[in-house]
Amino acid sequence: MSGLLEVIALHPADAERAEAGGADRVELCGSLDDGGMSPAPALVAQVRRATSIQVRVMVRLRAGFGTDGGEAVRLRGLMASYADAGADGMVLGFLNGLGEVDAGVVTELIGDGPWPWTFHRAIDACLDASKAWAVLATLPRLDQVLTAGSARDVEHGLNDLLDRAKGDPWVASVMMAGGGLRPDHVPWLARSGVRAFHIGKPARPGGSYKAYVDEALVRSWRTLIDDELRHRMRTA
Repeated sequence: MSGLLEVIALHPADAERAEAGGADRVELCGSLDDGGMSPAPALVAQVRRATSIQVRVMVRLRAGFGTDGGEAVRLRGLMASYADAGADGMVLGFLNGLGEVDAGVVTELIGDGPWPWTFHRAIDACLDASKAWAVLATLPRLDQVLTAGSARDVEHGLNDLLDRAKGDPWVASVMMAGGGLRPDHVPWLARSGVRAFHIGKPARPGGSYKAYVDEALVRSWRTLIDDELRHRMRTA
């Protein structure tokens, strides 16, 4: 059993090094302001040329998790440009004023595009996480949900992640643990059925986004994830 390892990329060099270290996918952001903002389509094209692994692109133009009709039109145009530039999928997530998944806006944005997509950590800001997961299960082409289980980080949300993954096979199949993920979290998550993991700072020397992704650090996570999942298969 092989797990999925996704690494945050800000530059083509990040994507090259993530691939060399064994990552399966990069999440491409233009900046990490307020948790990640959309890149320019030209950067998507540069990253596509730099790597053969999957590239999913952040779709977010403002702080917070809300949007409006005018911005939604712009976001749809951006997603079309990203797809034309070679993106394999998108990363997005919007909430309404009640702190719920805005299924209407999200459905409008993803439209009838052929690409898969990730609902990002907006889910960790929902007032009722169980209701949010139920809504996500109805959305087309969603195949990943990036979550820390809490608005803070995986350390504070670990028990929620474990309980949800153990309690619902679909949740376990789409859950991608990330947001302050540490190596010691991986065994617990793997035993609960989680197979996808997301890292940003841990892929960089000193945990700094001023440094490029480091191939050896990514390789250490690749090895850890695969070893834990193989162990789970042997003991299941």
